[in-house]
Amino acid sequence: MYAYIPSPSINDFEVGPFELHFYGLTYALALIVGLFILVRRWEAVGGKSDEIFDAVLWAVPAGIIGGRIYFDLTSSDEIPDHWWGPFAVWHGGLGSWGAFGAAVLVGIWRFRRSGASVSLGLDAVAPALLVAQAIGRFGNYLNQELYGKPSTLPWAVEIDPAHRPEGYRQYATFQPTFFYEAAWDLALAGFLIWLGRHRDIRPPGLFALYVTGYSAFRIFEELLRVDPSHYILGLRLNFFVACIGVIAGATWFAWTQGWWGRHRQAARQT
Repeated sequence: MYAYIPSPSINDFEVGPFELHFYGLTYALALIVGLFILVRRWEAVGGKSDEIFDAVLWAVPAGIIGGRIYFDLTSSDEIPDHWWGPFAVWHGGLGSWGAFGAAVLVGIWRFRRSGASVSLGLDAVAPALLVAQAIGRFGNYLNQELYGKPSTLPWAVEIDPAHRPEGYRQYATFQPTFFYEAAWDLALAGFLIWLGRHRDIRPPGLFALYVTGYSAFRIFEELLRVDPSHYILGLRLNFFVACIGVIAGATWFAWTQGWWGRHRQAARQT
């Protein structure tokens, strides 16, 4: 028998009359850790913690709503067959593109209202978002969702039959893409922090690199995942979203650093 990572034996527990889900607790932990990192980074550039708490107070609900809407639109087959199905975030199903997109847009709105620097705020939040996303991916493991193709690698993860998609019922272990992404997110967060300290990066260049780097890994990840999805030209919808993210992020980074302006000036001089 080959080695593998066992599936979690439980994903919720009861405290008195309340049923608590590890998935939700994982996301709560991700929020707390990400907020701690964000406040530290924002205060390091002269910002006030009150500005962060105000933005987060609005951004978190927006992220949950945006993430669920994105999931409902792109993974409609996974919605529980009940009237409350489209809202059932406790069963998993928060699309990261919609969640972080909505949260960032609302956070920008609150920053503008407070008079704080949006560019500096975006650079401060980039590593915090990556760490939060890394922690959140462990919630996918606990829910046995968003994994990759069947695998017999020593780090393959066991998936219970009830959580295997159609066409893969006969397989027991799969690529743990959620762990792959968690490792990538942490590595990218560390790189962005190092880059911000050792190189002269104009804000919001770090955030633009976050968009580029995260999207680049999602291209690879989407080629591995087997969970239900909408397909275009034989490829998962999120593959194309990730490609757009790479192009947009790289273009944004080049623009923030003034590379286009220097290129045009050099062209005129020649």
